[in-house]
Amino acid sequence: MSGFHGLFIPGPTNLPFGVRQAMDVPLEDHRAPDFPAFTLPLFRDLKTAFRTEKGQVFVFPSSGTGGWESAISNTLSPGDRVLIGVFGQFSHLWADLCRRHGLIVDVVDVEWGEGVPLDEYARRLQADKAHTIKAVMVCHNETATGVTSDVAGVRKALDAAKHPALLMVDGVSSIASIDFRLDEWGVDVAVSGSQKGFMLPAGLALVAVSPKALEAHKSARCPRCFFDFADMIRTNKDGYFPYTPATTLLRGLRGSLDMLFAEGLDNVFARHHRLAESVRRGVAAWGLALCAKEPKWYSDTVSAVCVPKTFNSDDVVKAAYHRYRLSLGTGLSKVAGRVFRIGHLGHVNELMVLQALAGCEMALRDVGIAVEAGSGVAAAEEYIRATAPTVQLGKVA
Repeated sequence: MSGFHGLFIPGPTNLPFGVRQAMDVPLEDHRAPDFPAFTLPLFRDLKTAFRTEKGQVFVFPSSGTGGWESAISNTLSPGDRVLIGVFGQFSHLWADLCRRHGLIVDVVDVEWGEGVPLDEYARRLQADKAHTIKAVMVCHNETATGVTSDVAGVRKALDAAKHPALLMVDGVSSIASIDFRLDEWGVDVAVSGSQKGFMLPAGLALVAVSPKALEAHKSARCPRCFFDFADMIRTNKDGYFPYTPATTLLRGLRGSLDMLFAEGLDNVFARHHRLAESVRRGVAAWGLALCAKEPKWYSDTVSAVCVPKTFNSDDVVKAAYHRYRLSLGTGLSKVAGRVFRIGHLGHVNELMVLQALAGCEMALRDVGIAVEAGSGVAAAEEYIRATAPTVQLGKVA
């Protein structure tokens, strides 16, 4: 079948041709004498992507879940207490992973569609005079609900309480797409994955850690082997890995970072915001609502769209896929059947977003949801035109 399949799930995202080319290389010797000439600059540039000068970034052949596991197993011990807000499927899964490692998990249950409750975090941290909470966890961007939380606000709460807990961030669907600042925000561990803002296939967990987290590693007692920071530190300093790395993905990561830096990180974030806002304008024109309850929670990488109560959102996803070759994200767990998700992150531009909205409109109408043909596309078009760069247009004589 001709043309491209429309991939608008919140990960894996579209693979740029330049990144694909970067991975189209013969397999190589990962212990070759000249391998560090490639890896050492890569390690340095990853620090730029996480906006850290003081920290260190580890690259594991894994998924984001492996990144979560490395974060807690290298810095905490069984019986340690952690504070985490649960407001979607992925924050829920991170809390579950903590329990499986023998941690005591203080959960702040939040309505799905909202984010980290800063006031409640602040209250609990102020009340913890004995500093029994060893880590505070934040899902920066909850992919299941299209909600972004205020990481810098959590750091302010920690500082106001003079609390020494580590600040850990799940940035799997935010880093390289939404503004993130490890050093400035005082983040101790940040986890991302290759298949979202970094525009790669799944298979790499990217974990940035602060000097404070590296110090905590020395006394952490959670079992670890494959994800041990110590093995990475020992070998990474010379440009190597403690085991066979995913060299092809590393070559792609080099291509991805080159693309991100050529555009400029601030421009990347601005593009994501602009395209996300065009989607939100389209959703509003349909007469539908987002799962995110307020604008302060709106995500710039994924929009979870609520369908009317008498409809099943899975039907919209199936119609889009089978009739129009458009992949949308399904609703997960508590919002299963209630929302479909439009991923608008990574290698995406204005016309691609309009393509997604057009496919959504047709699928919505196919299942009987009363949407005016072209309404969402038109609303997005007007916003895109109003915010597009100004060009000097010549007149034809």
